[in-house]
Amino acid sequence: MTASAPHRTRESRGTEHRSPSGVPIAPVYRPADVASEYGRDLGDPGMFPFTRGIQPTMYRGRLWTMRQYAGFGTAAETNARFRHLLDAGQTGLSVAFDLPTQMGLDSDSPRAAGEVGRVGVAVDTVEDMHVLLAEIPLDRVSTSMTINATAATLLAMYLVVAEERGVPWRAVSGTIQNDILKEYVARGTYIYPPAPSLALVADVFRFCADEVPGWFPISISGYHIREAGATAVQELAFTFANAEAYVRGALAAGIEIERFAPRLSFFFAAHSDLFEEVAKFRAARRMYARLMRDRFGASDQSCRLRFHTQTGGVTLTAQQPLNNVVRVAVQTLAATLGGTQSLHTNGYDEALALPTAEAATLALRTQQVIALESGVASTADPLAGSYYVEHLTEELERQAGALLAAVDARGGALAAIEAGFVQEEIARSAYEFQLRVERGDTPIVGVNCFTDGARPPAIETPDYSALERGQIDRLRAVRARRDARAVARALAALRAAAEMVGARSSGGATAAGGPATQESGPRLMTLILGAVRARATVGEIADSLGTAWGAYRPGR
Repeated sequence: MTASAPHRTRESRGTEHRSPSGVPIAPVYRPADVASEYGRDLGDPGMFPFTRGIQPTMYRGRLWTMRQYAGFGTAAETNARFRHLLDAGQTGLSVAFDLPTQMGLDSDSPRAAGEVGRVGVAVDTVEDMHVLLAEIPLDRVSTSMTINATAATLLAMYLVVAEERGVPWRAVSGTIQNDILKEYVARGTYIYPPAPSLALVADVFRFCADEVPGWFPISISGYHIREAGATAVQELAFTFANAEAYVRGALAAGIEIERFAPRLSFFFAAHSDLFEEVAKFRAARRMYARLMRDRFGASDQSCRLRFHTQTGGVTLTAQQPLNNVVRVAVQTLAATLGGTQSLHTNGYDEALALPTAEAATLALRTQQVIALESGVASTADPLAGSYYVEHLTEELERQAGALLAAVDARGGALAAIEAGFVQEEIARSAYEFQLRVERGDTPIVGVNCFTDGARPPAIETPDYSALERGQIDRLRAVRARRDARAVARALAALRAAAEMVGARSSGGATAAGGPATQESGPRLMTLILGAVRARATVGEIADSLGTAWGAYRPGR
């Protein structure tokens, strides 16, 4: 469709309006459209059920953390981007790792060829982590790491860097994503079968509670579920189904809920339908608070939903990429009006390549303008009391609750994933969305309406072949100078412990959807730390666990 044939108006398609999740939208909302429990459900900020925010004054007390996601080829290049963003006013780090690192492959693995450093930073050993974090004060800057199957290893590397710099573990803060369940349905960077993977997640919970109290041991991700094509309703339901599986798994591992639940964190997407997204975040807090209190008897502190938000990568377009600046601004408003605790804003050129420094800086400036100039931070939950927003909040909570009950009826998240239920629901939504775009029912400016016929601009890309060769040379240099016997001993100890964990979890998940009980099992994190100190690689550690646990193959 060209600019001379603009998108047809909604009026020409009939009178029915629906939100992107399919919620019917009335032309006007009145008091009667809000449930009679309005006062009970709304409450005050900082008070159960936390609909209006988890802190009494929200951003008047402290702004959200501005945590731009970055990862570029080598550790040195990424460190330079981190320091650029910190100098520009960023208040936290967020690390993107390349696919080999995410999949437990060293850079010189044949399976890593052509992928080293392409979608994030390559990290093979703790020496790379030292370079990645050079000149960054680990006791003052919190760091989020988007890593899952190899999350325990990357956390160990971060902590060894702190240790070798003389920074106490109790002084460091950050988040490890460590959300393996969503990998089976949304991203695919899993390595091992679900049961031992969940046992490793629980081990990280225990370790952080004991040794690194300032670290969030998991970021339960609805973002990637949404990126795979889910609706806002599905994002809520499937994220909380996964959360319940992790909670039950930690309880089965003998960890008291109040020791880990206050350090659970979440990760959601912000898309462009402003009011549905604001309502989604408000509904999420209320759903989580009720789930934790009703199902686990958690305290109010453990019922507070703490979440990071990223603007919607899937909403960015290669066509007319400057339009993405506006999309990101709207999505930033949605996240902040909805009460997020930290935020990453995408660069306008990310549909084309890794963001340029200019685009990354503008994305950060978007947050700063909204924080300091828009008035969003002046009062808690500015849209509270809007009949429309309250109705949407209630409806999203109702629909997500019904879908969560459907997952429960199938035996919980793990059973629903293994049966393919979650994957099928997301795939159906993604397909229906694409059909709406192709019909023109869902307008995307510059794609199916108001197009100008211009092709996406060309973007210069790094010489990835040279980058890969350099990374392999650095990896082999570390292998050459380390103590090979110490590495072998550390890996053998880890492999033996993993075999014990695998045997304990081989009976499958508990009825509640978590791993078998591990109260007296070996502490894998302690052994992974030992391997990292000896300069074992990401691939060697992953292979040691894989020898004990095997590899996951869907449908087998």
